[in-house]
Amino acid sequence: MVISALSFSVLNILVKDLRHYNVYQIVFFRSAITLCFTIPLLIKNNIKPLGNQRKLLIARGTIGFVAMTLFFASLQYLKTGTAVSIRYISPIFAAIFAVFLLKEKIKWNQWMYFGISFLGVLILKGFDTDVNTIGFLIVLGSAVLTGLVFMLIRKINTRDHPLVIINYFMGISAFISGIFTLFYWKTPTDLEWLTFISLGVFGFIGQYYMTKAFQTSEINKSAPLKYIEVVFTMLAGVFWLDEKYTIIGLLGAGVVITGVVLNTVFVARNK
Repeated sequence: MVISALSFSVLNILVKDLRHYNVYQIVFFRSAITLCFTIPLLIKNNIKPLGNQRKLLIARGTIGFVAMTLFFASLQYLKTGTAVSIRYISPIFAAIFAVFLLKEKIKWNQWMYFGISFLGVLILKGFDTDVNTIGFLIVLGSAVLTGLVFMLIRKINTRDHPLVIINYFMGISAFISGIFTLFYWKTPTDLEWLTFISLGVFGFIGQYYMTKAFQTSEINKSAPLKYIEVVFTMLAGVFWLDEKYTIIGLLGAGVVITGVVLNTVFVARNK
């Protein structure tokens, strides 16, 4: 899980570093390069690429594309660590969607942990003057849609292979963003070509090791480690992009992650 968190942190920083490019071009490379890994793996393991629940898979891929595009767009307005912190309230929205769409129940402990995370968001937006309103609304939209994605994945359950789910997500994202990229294309420099390719490489590594961690270890032990992505991203932003964080910003991010981790551990232990 630490490898996964580190990989996603590098991905976040690379996206931020490419902020002078149109977001669709960034999404296209992130998705298309990852497909270069998922498609061969599907073939090697003799897995049907179209899957069994195509309507749900298409919905997951389409909503996931919008969520990813919004998150990448928010990095043009927010510091990377701040954007990642706010996006991590997505499990809260996933739980709320599950209440209405899957008829699941939320225990009072979880509502308390959700409240802690939302308090962190309020600290970030209400007291940290460095948080841009447009960027905040964009990443909040990304968090809501990511929560819906989590709910759809739970509905898909184990009836489709994880590689099929990822392949739909990346395929739909590459297709839609590729169309828009035709209108906004900007030729990268030699070094930027390497950066664009690295988006897909680190994205795949992060996804692969996150899945592997959940499959081979107890969730209540591995899941909280995922949130060190925020720490890695903040440190990388400070040293690589010369980002600066206020005490209020760090406090808000810490409160958000505390609430999410507490909820994750609580759910894992009460299964």
